[in-house]
Amino acid sequence: MYYDFFGFREPPFSIAPDPRYLYLSERHKEALAHLMYGVQGQGGFIVITGEVGTGKTTVSRCFIENAPAHVDIALILNPRLSAQELLSAICDELEIPHEPGATIKQLVDLINQDLLSAHAAGRHKVLMIDEAQNLSAEVLEQLRLLTNLETAEKKLLQIVLLGQPELQQILSLPELRQLNQRVTARYHLDAINRAELPAYLKYRLGVAGMRGDIFSMGAINRLYKESQGIPRLINLISDRALLGAYAEGEHEITTGHIKQAAKEVRGGGSTPVTARKGSGRGAQYLMLVASVLVAIMGTVWLVDRWPLANTLELALEPENGLGGAVEREAEAQEATVEASEDASDAGPPDTGPAREALAAFQFHEDRVDAPGAFRLLFGLWGKSYRAADNPIACDYARTVGLGCLERQGTRRSLEFLNRPAMLQLRNQAGEVGYAVLKSLNGDLAEVVVPGGEAREMSFASLENFWFGEYRVLWRLPEYMTGDNFYASGNGEQLWIGARMMELADQYTTSTSENGRVKRMSAEQQVRWYQEIRGLTVDGIAGAMTVIQINNDLGAPGPRLVPRISSSKG
Repeated sequence: MYYDFFGFREPPFSIAPDPRYLYLSERHKEALAHLMYGVQGQGGFIVITGEVGTGKTTVSRCFIENAPAHVDIALILNPRLSAQELLSAICDELEIPHEPGATIKQLVDLINQDLLSAHAAGRHKVLMIDEAQNLSAEVLEQLRLLTNLETAEKKLLQIVLLGQPELQQILSLPELRQLNQRVTARYHLDAINRAELPAYLKYRLGVAGMRGDIFSMGAINRLYKESQGIPRLINLISDRALLGAYAEGEHEITTGHIKQAAKEVRGGGSTPVTARKGSGRGAQYLMLVASVLVAIMGTVWLVDRWPLANTLELALEPENGLGGAVEREAEAQEATVEASEDASDAGPPDTGPAREALAAFQFHEDRVDAPGAFRLLFGLWGKSYRAADNPIACDYARTVGLGCLERQGTRRSLEFLNRPAMLQLRNQAGEVGYAVLKSLNGDLAEVVVPGGEAREMSFASLENFWFGEYRVLWRLPEYMTGDNFYASGNGEQLWIGARMMELADQYTTSTSENGRVKRMSAEQQVRWYQEIRGLTVDGIAGAMTVIQINNDLGAPGPRLVPRISSSKG
């Protein structure tokens, strides 16, 4: 086929859910982070929804390949089953021996025994169900009953439901309210946006073995219009466009290739996917029709001379009057858009000197190894780190009053923590490196490069190599460092109490509320703070909670994003 012609090792736009081809847009990273975080939680349900073709199945495959070592996953791909058939399928996936004709009770007992054995062995069981919008209410209720088995600390089974948007409507049914209350994490996976499309195409082409761009700007614009950012449609249209360009002996994909490919993908139709907001030719047509109707309805004397229904029918005939004007206007606007796209195939017009673009992250030149990254990260905190003297960097951190937090997340996670971060990077060849992100402001990232110099560059170019793994340093509370009287036996409660007094003054809006918060126990105060700051409400002043306390009270230390003045101080 066209693979050799373009220099691919394999087809770059296959619709098979290959995790290697998962382009982690901001939304895909968040969905994956919800799964990675959720399976380490307290059990229950995680719900991931998205329109057809937005990448739910591919995200799930990526999660399965990168799940923690202690997690065992059962994957159900065909949920159109009865309760008994589903339980039997779960036993098959978990390798639980059972009789072919076992009853629901027998199957549930076997699954419960397996969960207890797994918990005793330090294992965690996760059940993933794809296309979960096809589950009946009866089967969903049976799944809820499976999550009843629990210890004093956690439920023994985590269930992940992946489905189309109607899954949320199903879960909101009154008869499923108990299950809905057990959902601990929800995420809706949107299509990729227009700004991300070039990076998406470049990423998939790179995995397939090509360096460089072969899609013209006009082709990219048309591709987004035809697909509305739905990955499956992007892949189908792009694959067909590559085949068309190969047939013509062309090495560049143009607007014409995309338009023809979109027609073929739709079986000859030429109408692009309509945006949900009603944009495009159809919406323009309706707006003009609405104006026509208002004008006609305002002309009362015409109704007296001719029935209104006949008037509307005649006016909207394409060959007559206003109907023809509407059609011609819509066609003219469509032609203008297409002409603009065709012109962009030849490159941008010469409009004078452009604003200087941000520098791009260069993987081989700008990356550092792990010890070097830790040295640079500690340097931002004013600490000197030598790997030869302290092989375990996080142990060294505690000796200088710092905590070391390792997480997987998204840009939002970094901004929430608001600390310089050490990002683990990986290029298309599988090589691993690190970058130390000193500051972040829009797409302007300040990265500490080898040698210790901070250099400004595009965060988007850095993000091409980052798959969510990061480390940050944070200032430990005094009761953990032995610095002063907070290190006494009641140091934690004393430290929390002092901070909560300040936070109550900062966040309460009335004298009575302020007094109520200050009279709470230390655990209740922590829960109050966690709730208003959107943290996990567990009453424990862990790393995430202490970091946010330090942020709110302006504790000394470097910050990732610019400080924003607030009326609350």
